[in-house]
Amino acid sequence: MNTYLSILNEVKAGNYRILARALTLVENDIEPSVAILKDLDSRVNVPVLGITGPPGAGKSTLVNAITNHFTAKGKRIAILAIDPTSPFNFGSLLGDRIRMASQFNKPDVFIRSLATRGALGGISAKTIEMVDVLKASNFDLIIIETVGVGQSEVEIAGLADKTVVVLVPESGDEVQNIKSGLMEIADCFVINKADRAGADTFANNLKKVVHQGTKTIPILKTIADKNSGIDTLCEWIEKPKALDHEKRALLFAEKAWKIIQHQKMQHINKKRLLEKIQAALLQDDFNIYRFADSFCNS
Repeated sequence: MNTYLSILNEVKAGNYRILARALTLVENDIEPSVAILKDLDSRVNVPVLGITGPPGAGKSTLVNAITNHFTAKGKRIAILAIDPTSPFNFGSLLGDRIRMASQFNKPDVFIRSLATRGALGGISAKTIEMVDVLKASNFDLIIIETVGVGQSEVEIAGLADKTVVVLVPESGDEVQNIKSGLMEIADCFVINKADRAGADTFANNLKKVVHQGTKTIPILKTIADKNSGIDTLCEWIEKPKALDHEKRALLFAEKAWKIIQHQKMQHINKKRLLEKIQAALLQDDFNIYRFADSFCNS
């Protein structure tokens, strides 16, 4: 049997060790990663939940609470934690061992960190590929927790079946951002840390903004570290989301765009780019646009 078929069979059987290996192959473009990706079933229907929102909103705590809820019901959960990319070693700055420590020993939970690799919205082509590999395994739910940089994370809408935007009572300024972009991607708003002062006022203000849109978006309140409101949120997560053919095609077009963009950029080595920049900066007539043009044509 071909090596990649053997890997795929083990992934489908729920072998976490081989799944971790397959993800590493795909993340680093190591063969037989291309063959693995080309043999995936793109129509497989494993729900993908996106969790996004500003830093400090308690996204990781909420993910932990959601995971606890579903694993208590015997569900298998995969968590892909997307971290900022370090500009120095190009790896992820935060690790799953720090943020998801309470889940590590659970047999029904698989956790993986992934660096953003410079993607503005926190979603790179590698994210798409790794989620598709996770879909090939026998999980009941895949959770993507994104970097938390606010409005620029609208890209997650093209990857997740449902997107939860997490806010806190102090997120007054975020309401303005919602008008600009988050409104379009949110399937549900969660006001976390709802035991803080001003939670009800913020919820009411948020409802006024949400009701100006064309779709009904639920607004739920949670206190994730106390497990309050999690049952209601998980009931919403479990409800199937209808998706018409036109919308489905649009989402696949966005995924294809990212994948094609990544393939076109594969020949550009960021470490080599850094080395070239370091040398070019020593020149008195350095110009970033001339440099970029020269680098692309070298």
